[in-house]
Amino acid sequence: MITSKTIALGILRALGVVLLSSLGIYFIYQIQAVIVYLIVALILALIANPIVLFFNRKLKFNTTFAVVTTLLLLIFLLVGLGALFVPLIIDQGNKLSLLNASAIEMRTLELYRQLDHYLLSHNMDFDRLFKETDLSTKIKFNSITEFLNTLIDTISSIGIGIVSVFFITFFLLKDKVQFIDYIKQVIPDSHEEQLLNSVDKIRDLLSRYFTGLIVQLFVVCILYLIVLLVFGVDNAFIIAFLCALLNIIPYVGPLIGTGLAGILTLLSLINADFSTVALPTTVYVLIGFTVVQLIDNNITSPLIFSKSVKSHPLEIFLVVLIAGILFGIPGMIIAVPTFTILKVIAKEFFPNTIWIQLFTKKL
Repeated sequence: MITSKTIALGILRALGVVLLSSLGIYFIYQIQAVIVYLIVALILALIANPIVLFFNRKLKFNTTFAVVTTLLLLIFLLVGLGALFVPLIIDQGNKLSLLNASAIEMRTLELYRQLDHYLLSHNMDFDRLFKETDLSTKIKFNSITEFLNTLIDTISSIGIGIVSVFFITFFLLKDKVQFIDYIKQVIPDSHEEQLLNSVDKIRDLLSRYFTGLIVQLFVVCILYLIVLLVFGVDNAFIIAFLCALLNIIPYVGPLIGTGLAGILTLLSLINADFSTVALPTTVYVLIGFTVVQLIDNNITSPLIFSKSVKSHPLEIFLVVLIAGILFGIPGMIIAVPTFTILKVIAKEFFPNTIWIQLFTKKL
């Protein structure tokens, strides 16, 4: 017989579940950076593990020395990639230092006069339009300071993230046997075979994914390089490589890369005539990069995402979108590998669940 006390206890139990779930979600949201570090470190450990095994088995390094050597190689690789962009930064800085400030001011005033004349010829007053829209009150003149503070915070966050990821990766590689033993103790013996199968499938799919990603970046870099060389842009290889590297960020990266290419092209031609050389060349480069992106989006990317990780493009888009909303750009970068890992684990441990069968039927 249902009594008021039973109903009250049921309501309290439901409220408790809702409260605990809300606190859990809030806690996960607060530590989202740590979660991203863990996932990135796990993926990096899976990639670096074959190198560690090579040093350990072929060169007879002990485990700790093999892990340290592997991580040092990865760090040198990152430093080498960063050093590629030093000449580009120096070159752009030199060109900016040679600018004639008076000439820029004269060009700006002339552009203002031409725009004002155009608006007046169409019965529009530029000064009146400026006052009516009250743009002066909407412009934040301390934006430079805010930008610098944001830049410093971003650089600090990236530095902390890199150190954290390598620190976690070190212990994942060094103590992987102990971690596997812990997992085996938690998981019943009846599921040990499923665990081993999951690890093998994850390693295979991620290897195929990263191999395909490298091929994609190489193809995009070559196409970008051709566009930049055709229009005679300085530092063409470095710009092409940098913009191709941004393709690691799904969907958003290509847009950032195209915009960055336009800015760098304009800066490289800043001493040339703006209307006849700089602007047309920049527009042509942007059009060329857009064509490359159309080729990549319709040929290269679908092959990588659909064939390597065996997921539908719509699945990938939704997963990347959700990861971007929750974790920002780092989440978008690790969305596909993480989704792949979860799909493999779900299929191995819950093969009879209907919705998991629908999402993992290609695996």
